[in-house]
Amino acid sequence: MTIKDIAKESGYSVSTVSRVLNHREDVSPEAKEKIDRIVAEHNFVPNSNAKQLKQTMSKMILLLVRGRYNTLFYNIVEEIQKAMESTSYSINIVFLDEDENEVETAIALSRDHKPQGIIFLGGNLLYFKKQFAEIQLPCVLVTNSAKELGYTNLSSVATDDMEAAKCAVSHLIAYGHRHIGILGGNRSASRTSERRYLGCIKSFEEHGIVFQEKYYFQCRYSLKSAYEETLKALEKTKPLTAIFAMSDIMAIGAIRAIIDSGLRVPEDVSVFGFDGIQMAEYFNPKLSTIRQRYCIMARESVEILLDAIDVCAPAVHKIIPFELMDGESVKNI
Repeated sequence: MTIKDIAKESGYSVSTVSRVLNHREDVSPEAKEKIDRIVAEHNFVPNSNAKQLKQTMSKMILLLVRGRYNTLFYNIVEEIQKAMESTSYSINIVFLDEDENEVETAIALSRDHKPQGIIFLGGNLLYFKKQFAEIQLPCVLVTNSAKELGYTNLSSVATDDMEAAKCAVSHLIAYGHRHIGILGGNRSASRTSERRYLGCIKSFEEHGIVFQEKYYFQCRYSLKSAYEETLKALEKTKPLTAIFAMSDIMAIGAIRAIIDSGLRVPEDVSVFGFDGIQMAEYFNPKLSTIRQRYCIMARESVEILLDAIDVCAPAVHKIIPFELMDGESVKNI
């Protein structure tokens, strides 16, 4: 009898059977009871040679975080750490600048530390296209979809950035705004920024609005950069009635710039964010934003990676639904 046979007889997946056999806590009591009973009935004993081989290998997961100032990423890192607590794996967290090559870093660290799997939090798909084939470990890319890349050892968990950005801009348009600025990252280096930009353009097109490129203000995903770029935007592009920022941190930086320019939010300029970080809910004014369900994204990424490590589960690509949070930073004009 094999793990696949137990899965078939129990009605549970191979990965669930594997979790029970490896004494992991992320299994329902009903599943554990049924699988344990079948294991006992058939006197099933896991392959000791394979188990011993795995025990001699590093029990470490590598987590590469692309961007040092992204508050959402810090929230996801915290949730990943919580999810890892119930496993036998340790986690090594490495923070990179948002312009660094995370795949090149992963290749170097894999040689030195020999992890059993890698979680990429954020990533530039161009780097994955060029070099990821050198990585043979199970990997998960979080916040970007890797489906189009077609690697058999690379899964992904993400929000539909294009659809979410389209939803945000459509919300502003529904509130009467037509002179909308977009505050975002470097689209040539960030897949996330590019997809959110395309979502904005799609919304404008559907509402018969011609978007001018001069209303796109590029900055880093940081308070300071967003603040400085918004000050420039307010000088160059009057009258601007609303700003869609591609992260809540950008939005908060933008609000500070608007206020320092002698204007009010949302009376003079409305601001809409993206991410749904906790700070957005308690900020004054309470930020209208797209909420990414980062707790689910973190748990899914860990489960997918461990299944790939434990039972060689195939790559999967999950899109996690987003929510529009209507706060106090957008005025109906």
